[in-house]
Amino acid sequence: SICHAQENVLQRVLQLPVVSSTCETLQRKYSSTKESHPLMASVCEVYERGVQGAGALAMWGMEPVVRRLEPQCESVFAVANNLACRGLDHLEEKIPALQYPVDK
Repeated sequence: SICHAQENVLQRVLQLPVVSSTCETLQRKYSSTKESHPLMASVCEVYERGVQGAGALAMWGMEPVVRRLEPQCESVFAVANNLACRGLDHLEEKIPALQYPVDK
């Protein structure tokens, strides 16, 4: 099914059972590792703060550019999103295993 207007290809990929169950498994392992190893917990927290800071800095730096290119960006995104959705439709059709959780 082609993406709806509000849907994007990333949302569709994240909703695939094989992807969502893999993400849940990784999140559980990450959380249990943080809880059971105090040293790892402090390293993880430093890493998480660094990633948040880098993301905020990147968004702050890109904001003026995005504002100037907004109309063009929207149309480019719409075309790219549509093409990616068509590719995902094809993958879902050819690889039924994408519809099953990772343990199956």
